Amino acid sequence: MDHWPITLDDVRGAQKMLAGVARVTPMESSRHLAALIGAPVHLKCENLQRTGSFKLRGAYLRIAGLTPVQRAGGVVAASAGNHAQGVALAASLLGVHSTVFMPRAAPLPKVAATRDYGAEVRLHGATVDEALAAAQRFAETSGAVFIHPFDHVDVVTGQATVGLEILEQCPEVRTILVGVGGGGLLAGIAAAVKPLRPDVRVVGVQAAGAAAYPPSLAAGRPVTLPSFQTMADGIMVGRPGDIPFELVNQLADGVRTVTEESLSRALLLALERLKLVVEPAGASPIAALLEHPGAFEGPVVAVLSGGNIDPQLMQRVLRHGLAAAGRYLSLRVRLTDRPGALANLLGVLTAVDANVLDVAHVRTDPALGLLEVEVDLHLETKGPEHCLAVVGELGDAGYVVSR
Repeated sequence: MDHWPITLDDVRGAQKMLAGVARVTPMESSRHLAALIGAPVHLKCENLQRTGSFKLRGAYLRIAGLTPVQRAGGVVAASAGNHAQGVALAASLLGVHSTVFMPRAAPLPKVAATRDYGAEVRLHGATVDEALAAAQRFAETSGAVFIHPFDHVDVVTGQATVGLEILEQCPEVRTILVGVGGGGLLAGIAAAVKPLRPDVRVVGVQAAGAAAYPPSLAAGRPVTLPSFQTMADGIMVGRPGDIPFELVNQLADGVRTVTEESLSRALLLALERLKLVVEPAGASPIAALLEHPGAFEGPVVAVLSGGNIDPQLMQRVLRHGLAAAGRYLSLRVRLTDRPGALANLLGVLTAVDANVLDVAHVRTDPALGLLEVEVDLHLETKGPEHCLAVVGELGDAGYVVSR
């Protein structure tokens, strides 16, 4: 293990230092997900960690390792929210001033929480990478110590304590699924798990729209994406960190990608079936189970890395998730423009048990006849089979339907 930047003794030492600071988060089982993949599924609930994510672990270990002179100069960090809150709380607990750069579009609850934990927040740039560059410039000019969100040995070592807890709470585990942005959590868990249990597969999960690890692993070095976008702001990183990449490349068992639709469905499932508030990044391992149900040997532990989600984003994601799950149906139906025509249409929908959410008339389309009108309908349905039944019933009743 001498060629690895993190040893098992390092991780065990971090676990002792974090005792009483970071919670040992619960491990919950999911019968629903177990039935889906045909094997036990357990959820490591880092969304219930202090500050709402695993980031406190690495941030505290990093700041605790500073000299008194370094602490006196303060610390600076950049983050979309979770690392920001982790640094802010860790610095406050250790009596160190913190400045945090966040993207201008960072979710407002994360900005407010970071300030509440004691940090001075500065909004800069459109992405985490731009905020990161600004924070590094600030460190150079102010003398504050830069606390990288993932590319530092102490940060990765702190995150690695999640891996030790997983082995203690679920010794029978065969696969661990971990959301991946820069790679600090995946690298840390792999560094903690593989020396003790080389038989356990440690697999990363990235949003397909911000997946820097697959091309980087193929190239054998960190590769920067030319562009990237995903609803999962917590893992929206354009380039793997050098230190995490080294560990992931040597120890992890690959990285899967998931679609935005799967992320939406996963977040919806976490709320409806698991009774857990999880942000899209934290839901990415669940998305992997939904998208690739036969790909992972059980028992599986899915690490729910964070639960800090903007309520407005949650509203949009839930709508997206309901649509992806076949729970919303949008139709356009052509009618004769006469009294009672809409009532008759709604009667058919009532008979097939579809809930009408919204109705809009379209009369200006030049393709319509003089006495015709089209009606846009937004319906709440019970799933894909119910959607087909609704469309079929309307067709049987003589309506011309387009989706």
